[in-house]
Amino acid sequence: MQFLLVAGVILAVSSAATLTLEDLEFHAWKLKFGKVYSSAAEEAHRKDVWLNNRKRVLVHNIFADQGIKSFHLGMTPFADMDRKEYGRFISRGRLRSSNSSMPRCTGSAYLPPAGGIKLPTAVDWRDMGYVTDVKDQGQCGSCWAFSATGSLEGQHFRQTGKLVSLSEQQLIRKLRKLRKPGLQRRRDGPVLFRPSSTAWRQDGDCRFDPSTVGATCSGWADLTGATEELLQNVVATQGPVSVAIDANHESFQLFKSDDVYDEPECGSSESDLDHAVLVVGYGTTEDGLDYWLVKNSWGEGWGDMGYIKMSRNKDNQCGIATAASFPLV
Repeated sequence: MQFLLVAGVILAVSSAATLTLEDLEFHAWKLKFGKVYSSAAEEAHRKDVWLNNRKRVLVHNIFADQGIKSFHLGMTPFADMDRKEYGRFISRGRLRSSNSSMPRCTGSAYLPPAGGIKLPTAVDWRDMGYVTDVKDQGQCGSCWAFSATGSLEGQHFRQTGKLVSLSEQQLIRKLRKLRKPGLQRRRDGPVLFRPSSTAWRQDGDCRFDPSTVGATCSGWADLTGATEELLQNVVATQGPVSVAIDANHESFQLFKSDDVYDEPECGSSESDLDHAVLVVGYGTTEDGLDYWLVKNSWGEGWGDMGYIKMSRNKDNQCGIATAASFPLV
């Protein structure tokens, strides 16, 4: 038996000797993110794309180490996508929340308190129990649903003191059929997608059980003509806010650090917005860089465990204040 074990180790070592460092890294990356390809040809193509992105990451990080870039990149779950594929993925969620077919509560414009108030220099609603764990939307263009439920989860906690993870799947498939606005708890909602799949699962019981409602809303408040100053006011006084941003950039696709994301190529007009996220706070680094603390819906393998610090007070970079709103509970 001992001889067989030794022979097995020798065989494994000799096989590994034929592999390059890139081969081992790609295999480890596939295991980490549960990547499975349909054929050997597909895997070879994905590996080529992955290697090209790896080179871009290495070059970018050399500049970041020299202080020329403000943030670092890494091999995120999207590292096997080329720019066109990533662009198509992002475009699936382009301003879906503004679609007239989307169910919404009665809306109104948010008016900040008269006379103004002194705002704290930093806010992190995670520390106060307003924010659920980072979720993963998989390959679906459902970012708007995760952004919306995240904001409603925060407002529900604000009113009740109870943090309830809500069902994005029910929001997408069920809410338009309900007479009263309400979202089920995530554990009681329709069967959710598998993060590694390319589409939401369509099986399972589609019936809605009112007894499993985790939160309701009576309306929502839009930040019309919003500025970053107004967004800061709302985040500081109301809680997490749903926003749309321009995320169609390689730097966002491969963002993997706790640095402040500063992308001068980002657009800020409504036509540039293609991804919905959740602002859960703001602050300033020790180096004096103002940032928005943003929760994404791409799992913990992207960004800083699923979060990103986006530049604040830089001319509304990436349009973060252009289309913001929060629910009224």
